Amino acid sequence: MPIIKLPDGKDLTFQSKVTGLEVAEKISKSLSKQALVMSIDGELKDLSEIIENDCSIKIFTNKDKEGLETIRHDTAHILAMAVQELFSETQVTIGPVIEDGFYYDFARKESFTEEDLTKIENKMKEIIDRNEITRKEIWERNKAISYYKDKGEVYKAEIIQSIPKGEEVSIYFHGNWNDLCRGPHLPSTGKVGKFFKLTKVSGAYWRGDSNNEMLQRIYGTSWSTQKDLDNYLKRIEEAEKRDHRKLGKEMDLFHFREESPGSVFWHEKGWNLFQKLIDYMRAKQKKAGYKEINTPEILDKSLWEKSGHWEKFGEHMYTSTTPDEKVFVIKPMNCPGCVQVFNQGLKSYRDLPLRMSEFGKVHRYEPSGALHGLLRVRAFTQDDAHIFCTEDQITNECLSVTNLILEIYKDLGFTNVLLQFSDRPQKRVGDDKIWSKAESALLKAIKQSKLKYEINKGEGAFYGPKIDFVLRDSIGRDWQCGTLQVDLNLPGRLGALFVDKDGSKKVPVMLHRALFGSLERFIGILIENYSGKLPFWITPLQAMIIPVSDEFDGYAKKVYKQINEVGINCEMDLKNHNLNYKIREHSLSKVPLLLICGKKEVDSNTITIRRLDSKKQETMELNTFLKEFSALNKAPSF
Repeated sequence: MPIIKLPDGKDLTFQSKVTGLEVAEKISKSLSKQALVMSIDGELKDLSEIIENDCSIKIFTNKDKEGLETIRHDTAHILAMAVQELFSETQVTIGPVIEDGFYYDFARKESFTEEDLTKIENKMKEIIDRNEITRKEIWERNKAISYYKDKGEVYKAEIIQSIPKGEEVSIYFHGNWNDLCRGPHLPSTGKVGKFFKLTKVSGAYWRGDSNNEMLQRIYGTSWSTQKDLDNYLKRIEEAEKRDHRKLGKEMDLFHFREESPGSVFWHEKGWNLFQKLIDYMRAKQKKAGYKEINTPEILDKSLWEKSGHWEKFGEHMYTSTTPDEKVFVIKPMNCPGCVQVFNQGLKSYRDLPLRMSEFGKVHRYEPSGALHGLLRVRAFTQDDAHIFCTEDQITNECLSVTNLILEIYKDLGFTNVLLQFSDRPQKRVGDDKIWSKAESALLKAIKQSKLKYEINKGEGAFYGPKIDFVLRDSIGRDWQCGTLQVDLNLPGRLGALFVDKDGSKKVPVMLHRALFGSLERFIGILIENYSGKLPFWITPLQAMIIPVSDEFDGYAKKVYKQINEVGINCEMDLKNHNLNYKIREHSLSKVPLLLICGKKEVDSNTITIRRLDSKKQETMELNTFLKEFSALNKAPSF
């Protein structure tokens, strides 16, 4: 006779075992029609799951995150089902849910075409119309392996073989078709709806290993309503127009080469933008009391073993062995090097908090398939800082870091910021009292910011809790950028100590802080957010002077000299092209101001301004221009 507690605190009592769907029917008929999946004591389960004992239950619909993710999971299964109904020789491998959608990897000799995707979509809709009932079976391990081997599904058999002995092997059936899966799933295929779209095909190595076979990956998206699907597709269309790789080429900012995958070749304008951001952050950090340092890019492997990074991240590190067989690591992060600077000279409590910033170049091995322009690279610059403080200083330091990050984002036009708070995981280091103090400090900082925040229960780092700062851009995409982490582990491992008021030596608390996370990635985000039309004060090339003929080159040079003297970055176009050609060329490269010089301008000591994306022109006295745009050439907070 299970007693079931509902989210509103009410209890439902049943005389015998019951399913989740029956619980939903008991609550209301409308809920039973909308119900997709449920949680039992916080664990997601099928609605068909039998409930025999007292528990807490929550029912999810397509309006809930859990419901939408289950829709996407089922859509991935229906994709695999459709592929095998159309192309019976195809092997299915894995098909997880990802952000905004799903994918499924297939082993097939022939490549999928655009026409194939249309056929598959139509077959998926047919399967949804059939409303195939979903059921779950638990199979004995060897039975499952033999079954899939006999079917020629060698990849499925391999997955089952890798499941630890003793773990449940669950098989989900949709009608007669089945797939190895942990679930949960919807009651039937008809519950999925037809608000989906297959978006692209790409290659993917089996299990992400380039030594394995190349598979074909079909990506798709799935939503709760047609409106949500349409909005997403519009967003994707807009995102393609804003692709930083395309705009970076048009604006002459950077390029990539196969000779150095995942590393940026910065051009003059791109490097100018890069340095402007660093200069801006350097000024903000100096004002906030940071001391800038720089640490070596190559460090002995033993330091990374001592810090614990080798054990956890060794596979992502680049190493070099010297002729005397010493192993060095090209640093994947700045933290251990920063601790070495702290350790030079005994520190007192009077020295704390000690804020050390570093624009450190780091290198991490990322699979080639994961690389994506500036957004996912192997070599990047972290805008790092590490704050060494006492336990009593954690709260104030977290507040000041949070305010600094939010001020910087505001300067750059990002006002829609979500904070994600992650607290102590089950496996962790450090005293629970310090954990409580660190968590309290971070939460206080979040609440004082008055921003929306989410709590990721148990998702903190093993060494301490953290805040992640998520930006929403101009077309509604979310980007996790800044981070603030409390470290209760690394300082002690690397021998960091300070002398406290009572003369005893103590291990400081270490705060890890990044404003952007990565300069390269943030520049990619900036370009896409503004569609290349960056705020004037960080635009690498701010003005182009265009004489209408070579007769006015002398005046153009005079204007050029005066504009550069006030710190506005400008160039002259003295090429023998007509005026309209030059306007088109420089508009495409997103120069905000085109300054036209002709007889009228020479006679009146003026310039005619044509702003980006405007066909209107305005004439301004040169000194007025210098004064007005010099004022605009500063960050809003300065």
